[in-house]
Amino acid sequence: MAVVEQRRHPRSLVALDARLLRAGLEPTEARVVDLSFGGAFVELAAPLAFGDELTLSLVLPDVGRVELPATVRWTKPSGVGVQFGLLGARVTHALGVIIAGR
Repeated sequence: MAVVEQRRHPRSLVALDARLLRAGLEPTEARVVDLSFGGAFVELAAPLAFGDELTLSLVLPDVGRVELPATVRWTKPSGVGVQFGLLGARVTHALGVIIAGR
């Protein structure tokens, strides 16, 4: 049976060190390996639960450190898929540069 792709945004394979920030908890070291305008796949040692809200802190080229609001939408043993909340124009542009491979 063929898998039906449900993504709305183009994605790019990346390797970006990141931190997951959650209210009342210590930051968790992670790695973003798949990135799009809508979200990312984040590798981490202890996956989170569906629906967990967090801030994904990472460094984007030409922008520097950004903190992206995100919600866990799916999990697997190696990490979580997150959906981004509202992003500003600078961050959206920086994501576009990465996704386009420039």
